[in-house]
Order: sequence, then structure tokens, then C-alpha cells
Amino acid sequence: MKHLLTLLFVFVTTFTWSQKKELKQAQKLFKSAKISEAKASLETNKNLLEAAELKYFSAYNLLLSQISFAEKEYQASYDFLQLAAKDPALKTKVKDQNDLLAAEVVQTAIDQSENKEFLASANNLYLGYQCDKEANIDYLYYAASNAVNAPDYQLALQFYIQLKDLKYSGIQTQYFVTEAENNTEREVSESEYNIFQKSTEYTNFRTEDSESRFPEIVKNIALIYNQLGQKENAIKAVKEARSENPGDLGLILTEANIYIELGEKEKFKELMGEAIAQDPTNANLYFNLGVVNNDLGNKESSRTYYEKAIELDPSMESAYLNLVALILEDESSIVEEMNSLGNSRADNASYDVLKEKRESVYLECVPVLKKLISINSSNLEAIRTLKNIYGTIGDNEGFMEMKKLLE
Repeated sequence: MKHLLTLLFVFVTTFTWSQKKELKQAQKLFKSAKISEAKASLETNKNLLEAAELKYFSAYNLLLSQISFAEKEYQASYDFLQLAAKDPALKTKVKDQNDLLAAEVVQTAIDQSENKEFLASANNLYLGYQCDKEANIDYLYYAASNAVNAPDYQLALQFYIQLKDLKYSGIQTQYFVTEAENNTEREVSESEYNIFQKSTEYTNFRTEDSESRFPEIVKNIALIYNQLGQKENAIKAVKEARSENPGDLGLILTEANIYIELGEKEKFKELMGEAIAQDPTNANLYFNLGVVNNDLGNKESSRTYYEKAIELDPSMESAYLNLVALILEDESSIVEEMNSLGNSRADNASYDVLKEKRESVYLECVPVLKKLISINSSNLEAIRTLKNIYGTIGDNEGFMEMKKLLE
């Protein structure tokens, strides 16, 4: 029995010594930049090293991670690194390799995105996120965006659902300074902000939080479900988010936008009314209500909303144009009726009445278009429309003025 134990001890010692020897040989090859030779050495001794005790097994996987990284096999490098991390003694080395991997994989993803290799970029960004899920969570957001661009909607959905479950907002502090010389405000980095505060060349230092990305994430989940033909899941996704934040204006608008995407205009109108109750001075909300009411055939309500949008934002060109288009809708029915008349005295009298009615429609548009042109004298659609109106009603002076503007 004593001899058996002695032999067993010699065998274990020899086995461990072999593991250590082969590992050191591979490490030496790697440090000499003989990557393929190091890899071949590890492959030859794979069974020996995979059966090694923890410190050699972890060191073996760390070396495999380094070799994979050198060969730009980033996912494999990450996977081997997770095995190496089992040995607390390698904590510092594992962290250094992890940081190196994260930096390179993200830069690779940026380059791929610029080259429109969106799917590869999305996967690398996700790997960058996995390297440090707390510090690199923004990469998960960008991975989802690139998956949409790919387009790989299933992958994008997977990423967006993770973001939703994490309640990711992406809110960041933004830093602004005003240049004293020309009174121009610009955004700067936090470090620049701190430095500029000691300078007399900048004033009006201020910070503000960026908008939350959470409503956008919920919206994209719903839209992807809709794209995949899963309408019920689309509505469920946004309702879940709203149940947690019922008064969140961003989520109200998100739900409204989903319903308009689904063609449910009445529900959209209802939600936009809810949004206006939260933000009664938002011209865009009134404009959108004007559009949907027009689509639903509610012309008077549509006009009221367009006019309110203009009142709140006198520079909103789209509201002026939509209001003019709404007013001119009456013209087609008038012209149709005029064309249906005969040549009798009664028909001629009716024709004159309709002609005046038609001119009154045109004249109603004139001040709206003139106001729009005064805001933007380069709005060709407004100039052409007013030119045609002047030509129809016989206002030669106005016609020539618009013609000159076009030229």
C-alpha cells in the first residue's frame, strides 16, 4: 500500500509538472509573437491542460483568450476569459484583458457601422456591453439600433427587451458654455466645462439632462412586434410601460404613434388629447391632431387645431400649408358643380354665385400664404400656390410679385 501511494504521488507530481511545462512553453511562444505556434502547442496538449488544476486551467484559458484576441476572434476571446476568471489569483490579468477586448471590439463595431456592416456591428457592440454590463450599457442600446438597420428584427427585439427590463433611460448630463466674444452657446465635455469655468472667455455655464430613451425603446419594441405581425404584443408592450408611468408624456406620445402606425386613428386622437392636457402649449401636438382629424373627415376640428398650432408657433410652415390645403378642399366640389351647369339663364346665375364662392375660398387662403411667405420667402410651394390663386382671381400685380419671387 505504501508503494502504491508513493507511485500515485509520483504520477500526480509528474502530471502536474507536465501541465505546467507545456503551459509555460505556449506562453513563451505567445510572448515571442509566435501566435500560431502557441495555438498549435495548446491544441496538442488540450486534453492535458483541460484536466489541470484550477490555477493551470485558468491560465490556459487566459492564454487562449489572448490568442483569440490577437486573431480578432472576439467572441471566443470573451468566452475563454470567462473560464479564466474562475481563478481569483488572475483577477487583475483578466480585467486588463477584458478592458482591452472591450475597447477593440467597440472600435471594430464603430468601423463596421460606418461601412454599413450593421449586423456584425450589432453583435460586436453587444459583446462590448457584455464585457462590462454596468459601464457599457449604452452599447446595448446602439447594438439594438444597428440590428434594426441590418435589418434583423428578432435580434433587435431581443436587445430592446433587455433594455426595457433594465429600465434603461440613457439620460446623461449635458454641459453648455457661452463664448463671451460672440455670445454663442455650445455643448462641451464635462472636463472642458470644469476647465472653462476658470476662464473669463466663457460665461453662462449650465447643465441639463438629455431626454430619456425609454419611451423610444418601448416604441421600437411595439413597432417591431407590429412589423413581425404581432399586433397584440405591440399594444401590450406599450401598455405595460404606461402602467408604470401613466403620466409620462413621452410614453403617451409613443402609444399614440403606435396606434397611428396600426391605423387606429380614433385611439390616436384620444391619446393626443391626453397629451395636450399634459402639455397644452405644444404646437406639434395640435398639428398632429389637425392631421388625424382631417383624415377622419372632421374638417372643422382639423382647422381649429391647425390654427391653434400656428397661434402657438407662428413659424410652423407645415401648419400653414396644411391649413391652406384644407381650405382648398372646398374648391373641387365647387368646380365640379360649376362644370355640371348648362347654358340656361338660371344656370348662368348659379354659375356666377359659384364663381364668387370659389373666389372667396381663394381669398381666404391669401393672408395665410402671405404670412407663410413673410416667414420664409424661399417656400416654393407657398409661392406657387399664391401665384396660381392670384392668376385665377385676376390679381395681376400679385401674380407678377409671386412670379418675380420664383425667378
